[in-house]
Amino acid sequence: MDATEHRIPPRQRVLKAGTIAFGDAGISCTVRNLSEAGACLEVISPVGIPECFTLVIDAGRSLRSCQIVRRKEKRIGITFA
Repeated sequence: MDATEHRIPPRQRVLKAGTIAFGDAGISCTVRNLSEAGACLEVISPVGIPECFTLVIDAGRSLRSCQIVRRKEKRIGITFA
């Protein structure tokens, strides 16, 4: 199996703290990979996370509107709106 990244633009592996923000709530997450188009987030549990939310990275310096495209156990794939 070829492990080459085929997404356009390709995602780069990262390990950044993030917050999934919606309404008055915030859920901690870890950004595992990132590109201009989307990211993969690791969460303790995806339960209760809405389909659309704001991802906060780097202690509030980066805010991105997101939509979930896939959920798998403790990982969430998102695209940036």
